[in-house]
Amino acid sequence: MAREIPFFKPDISSVEREQIEQVLDLEGETKIVDLEKAFVKKTGATYAVSTNSGTSALHLAMCAMDLKRGDKIICSVNSFPSVPEVVRHFDAEPIFVDIDSDDFNIDLDAFEKVLEENSSKKLKGAIINHVGGQPTDLDRLYDIATKYNIKIVEDASDAMGGTYNGTPIGATGADITCFSFSPHMKHSIANAGMLLCEDDTLYARSILLRNHAIQSDGWDKYGNLEYMYDVVDIGCKYDISVLDAAYALAQYSRVDKMIARRQAIAKMYDEALDGIKHVTLPTKKRDHIYQLYIIRIDRNRDGFARALKEKGVHTGLHYIPLHLMSYYKQKYGLRVNDFQQALQTYQQVLSLPIYHNMSDSDVEYVCNAVKEVAAAHI
Repeated sequence: MAREIPFFKPDISSVEREQIEQVLDLEGETKIVDLEKAFVKKTGATYAVSTNSGTSALHLAMCAMDLKRGDKIICSVNSFPSVPEVVRHFDAEPIFVDIDSDDFNIDLDAFEKVLEENSSKKLKGAIINHVGGQPTDLDRLYDIATKYNIKIVEDASDAMGGTYNGTPIGATGADITCFSFSPHMKHSIANAGMLLCEDDTLYARSILLRNHAIQSDGWDKYGNLEYMYDVVDIGCKYDISVLDAAYALAQYSRVDKMIARRQAIAKMYDEALDGIKHVTLPTKKRDHIYQLYIIRIDRNRDGFARALKEKGVHTGLHYIPLHLMSYYKQKYGLRVNDFQQALQTYQQVLSLPIYHNMSDSDVEYVCNAVKEVAAAHI
């Protein structure tokens, strides 16, 4: 019988259990504040605003920027649907850009060309995602953003705990950086997101809009609203629960250990799969925390994935380009060949399992399965 290697499996330790028990015993009052302080301390960011998901953090970022109908936001066509989704909720328009075929991040040459061709004041900024845990060339990105006077929101869902040239992601120069504690998962153990920023106004608006834009003298330690309050804008219900914050705080306290393990697994993959027929390994151009380990299959990628699944190895696909999605294809009249690099990449990429609690034996099993499938692959 084939061994079962899921694409991802949550790692729950005594740290998570202890934090959650403290909440259930009504011990302490500051898990949410503790989580926000932990991000500020680790990244060096000035402000941190916790949310109930990574998507909520992205949507709250758009709220804080006061995005309006008809405004435009640039994003990579190789993004999770949450990226253009939070733009469309304002009846604003995403502008898709092709990708760098090496690291799968946004193509900065194409990005700058779009800015040259769209000088309208309606173009407010860009959401830049760091695919798989490897950031884009942020020095050049920020130079371009300054030149064209646009805001940069980084979707760092795959880059929590990551760095760019040794500087923590979240304090490298973006206007807003958003994180997710459960990227790529539908049924997660807990949901949590985080928004980091430096600007006083963006921070104040994020705090206000996170909970229905309610102004009040405050809430008590159990979350009860004070007797008198006012509503001063259109807000959201994006505040995080204390239980979710406790779990996220425990996970974040172990993020360096998790990253180190994933990097060790990536090294094992690199060594075991180097030179295997039909398989091209990831290109490492900058600091990489390997939230995803994305390989290329030179032909019949779907057949390769099916064969791995028959051996019990579950894989992922990051990503199906957004211009191939029914909604965006129909809404904007997009054609299959509009983004050549993203299309070619999509037809070849395959993400192997990589997570902190994979054993060396699990990794060896995946490597052997890839080798067996590659040897028989047509």
